[in-house]
Amino acid sequence: MPVRTAKAYLTVLGVPEKPEIDGLTKPALEGDQITLTCMTQGSKPAANLRWFRNEKEVKGAKEVNASGKTFTVRSSLQLHVDRNDDGVAYTCKVDHVALTQTPQQATEVLEVHYAPHVKIINSLVVPQEGQYLKLECVSKGNPSPDPVMWTKDGGELPDLDRMIVEGRELTFTSLNKTDNGTYRCEASNHLGTSSAEYVLYVYDVPTTLPPSTTPPLHPIPPDPTAQLGTHASDPTVTGNRGTYLTNEAKGADDAPDADTAIINAEGNHAHAEEKKEYFI
Repeated sequence: MPVRTAKAYLTVLGVPEKPEIDGLTKPALEGDQITLTCMTQGSKPAANLRWFRNEKEVKGAKEVNASGKTFTVRSSLQLHVDRNDDGVAYTCKVDHVALTQTPQQATEVLEVHYAPHVKIINSLVVPQEGQYLKLECVSKGNPSPDPVMWTKDGGELPDLDRMIVEGRELTFTSLNKTDNGTYRCEASNHLGTSSAEYVLYVYDVPTTLPPSTTPPLHPIPPDPTAQLGTHASDPTVTGNRGTYLTNEAKGADDAPDADTAIINAEGNHAHAEEKKEYFI
């Protein structure tokens, strides 16, 4: 009976080692050019390396070298460092068929030193006499630029009883015209100095109130008889005599038409008192 044979191929996987990141300078300085290199050894087949900036994937340059029966894999990432990289985590992850259950990765967090940047925030848009005003010197830098320095018109603050400095804040307890001027906030660290200015002009307190838009609770209507009463009591008034006659005047035998009635009413005739006339 013939002997049957079969061939089987066994593939031995090389499990990649945990990756390592080098090339990181701590701290890095704003404006530096640095190259991060991630390396893993012992993989078979060759592993794949992926870079992430925080949670977002970024592309690196991959290099594969054979080391006997396994492979050494490197991936490089070039960075132009700025202040936005301060505190950012760069992670290198290894993808390999042998790591389905236990992924391998390494992470480095950048520390970036940079010169301060300063701005001033004020609490009032239109400062007026007697009001409370707070100026805040917002300075951002690494290392932190503490403390900050306040000056007025290039010199020291003149009235420390009303001008109170607490940390980064300058507070005026009660403004007056002598506070007018240019206030400067300056912050420094070993990489540089930054400053910002605020021009203060204290306005007068308004002396008149704006007109009220609220209607009166009980408006008083005008008296419609006031003008008529004046005319009726004054026999010399001749203006605005009317064209409105009573039916009595229009129908009278001695007043054939409206014109006659008006003439008789205005004249000094015997029966003028019998005619009625209205003023409008």
